[in-house]
Amino acid sequence: MSFATRAIHADCTAQLTLATPLGEVLLARTAGGLAGAWFAGQKDHPGVLAAPQRPDDPLLRAAADQLEAYFAGRATRFDLPLDLRGTDFQRSVWHALMAIASGGTRSYREIALQVGSARAVRAVGAAVGKNPLSVIVPCHRVVGSSGELTGYAGGLDRKRALLRLEGGGRWE
Repeated sequence: MSFATRAIHADCTAQLTLATPLGEVLLARTAGGLAGAWFAGQKDHPGVLAAPQRPDDPLLRAAADQLEAYFAGRATRFDLPLDLRGTDFQRSVWHALMAIASGGTRSYREIALQVGSARAVRAVGAAVGKNPLSVIVPCHRVVGSSGELTGYAGGLDRKRALLRLEGGGRWE
């Protein structure tokens, strides 16, 4: 279990399970904001959370509505208060991911350069893999240096589907 996942277990105040075209997504919030969005079966999925299911929670409802709009092709961005639980380096990588426009991609090397650590390509890969906010912090937009699809905690089929949804026809 990752640092972020342990922290979310400790501080989660409410959760909501949302059906999406790519499978169920567990949304979790803390007092600080949305802290988790995991596909069922995803690596580092927190499993059962002690917090109550709250479909009426305003933040969880907003996250669900924005995800539904995204999957329907009506939205390309998310506007939600986030509680990013991770190390300073992980958070810097996750902020870099949020700067990648819908339909675009960046390589792990490009992200490493952006966060000021050109030699930290593997560390960037590890931080991308620990992202607790799938889709919302768009780790699916990170590809290998030659543009090939590489690992995704939610599975390469989901990564390919997310990139296609965003208009990346080359991912057919």
